[in-house]
Amino acid sequence: MLPVFTAEEMRRLDRRAIEELGIPGATLMENAGRGAADAIVKAFPGLSRSRRPVTIVCGKGGNGGDGFVVARHLARRRIRVVVLLTTPPHDIVGDAATKLQRLRRSRLQPMLVEDPAKIAGALANSAVIVDALLGTGFHGAAEGLVAEMIQAINASGRPVVALDIPSGLPADGDAPTGPVIRAALTVTFAGLKRALVMGPAADLAGTVVTAPIGVPADELRRGITTFVLEREDVARHFLPRPRDAHKGTYGRLLIVAGSVGKTGAAALAARAAMRSGAGLVTVATPDSQQPIVAGLVLEPMTEPLPETARRTIARAALEPIMNLARERDALALGPGLGLEPETVEVARTLARDVPRPMAIDADALTALAGHVEILRAAAAARCLTPHPGEMARLVGATTKDVQDDRIAVTRDLAMRAQVHVVLKGATSVIAAPDGLVMLNPTGNPGMASGGTGDVLTGILGAFLARGLPPDVALPCAVYLHGAAGDAAAARLGQEALVAGDVIDALPEAFASLHATPER
Repeated sequence: MLPVFTAEEMRRLDRRAIEELGIPGATLMENAGRGAADAIVKAFPGLSRSRRPVTIVCGKGGNGGDGFVVARHLARRRIRVVVLLTTPPHDIVGDAATKLQRLRRSRLQPMLVEDPAKIAGALANSAVIVDALLGTGFHGAAEGLVAEMIQAINASGRPVVALDIPSGLPADGDAPTGPVIRAALTVTFAGLKRALVMGPAADLAGTVVTAPIGVPADELRRGITTFVLEREDVARHFLPRPRDAHKGTYGRLLIVAGSVGKTGAAALAARAAMRSGAGLVTVATPDSQQPIVAGLVLEPMTEPLPETARRTIARAALEPIMNLARERDALALGPGLGLEPETVEVARTLARDVPRPMAIDADALTALAGHVEILRAAAAARCLTPHPGEMARLVGATTKDVQDDRIAVTRDLAMRAQVHVVLKGATSVIAAPDGLVMLNPTGNPGMASGGTGDVLTGILGAFLARGLPPDVALPCAVYLHGAAGDAAAARLGQEALVAGDVIDALPEAFASLHATPER
């Protein structure tokens, strides 16, 4: 997993590196700038042959100091470099001032910019522009000359490389209130910043690569509770099957789902569970809907349940479901369940009392709105999979409140209710009861289609039935669900993608876990 820093966590890391590890601030800056120069040369391999210069635009803080180091290292590689300053040299202090002096000794003389309009031509003539104006410590909106320079850089039409974070972008993922650099590449230092992986302006960062600053990996992770999932985190849980495996080896899943008009949700969850390696899958659904579900899916078994007059699961279904659950390894609850009062009552009781790990989604989540506290007394682990609207109902907030701070809302619910939660959406947020958060890098907008959530429920239920603990099953399910969506979109495009395509692509997603990376 890759650590994701807030601005404050990054400040603490820099302070520990200097005070506890004995790494001088100037050394950290040198390492960062050298790493950024390496990344720039790798991304733009023809720079040493270009007649156009690399233009590096530097502010007065540490980000500007990083830019001075980048300039020196690029010049050593016989790359033409122009350095622009937005502040007089005498206003630059600390380690940045030291790096400016060293830059001047290398015979590179920065030019002070007073009117961005006068250097528009120089910017447009650059091979690449390096943004070293504002770093992660900046707050608020860029103003004055810096704001004008951001706008001039964006208007240049040239590729931009941002150092650490695009200038003007709030490091913690808040919406920007002023102009922001639009980068083709961001070279961030030590680890990812929250705004680079999620938030309303994450796309402004372009491709993101990380440059080390000389801090050991264990120290980077110290005190960090937010991470990005990597393929290896998932792959190690899906090793080749033993020769003597049988269907009982891979678990028995009960899916409680479906109602009149919503049998497709039950069928999608069941198909996804089978494609995710569950040994045996049973769908328990209202009596009148059982023949329909059985006709939609061949491999899973079905069980008819007592139903209400509106053909949803009735209160009388509770005992049969509990009996079925005792013979299974996990339960998935919610797809297409309906919201009749008796059905809601059954869903709440099952969520609390079934002594098996459980995936809870869709209508079962709505049934828990205002009653989340009952999950603290649940008989086994619970994994919740809300979309933003369902999350808003669960926590008594608006959807905007949820979307404004996805990490905090998800973490708070997981810790308060002692459950495992994924808040679905662009960069799904996965939280554990101890407060650990993982961000999922897979998936695409083509998956914003009815039924894809039911597919995730089936995948998650299968992994719980297979015996994966919830803190493993949920991240693996979310990652593979997104990876399957990506594989399907690569083949079909995003516009035409439907939930069944995601199920069909699950074999590719599993195969990709152990594929040899292309060089």
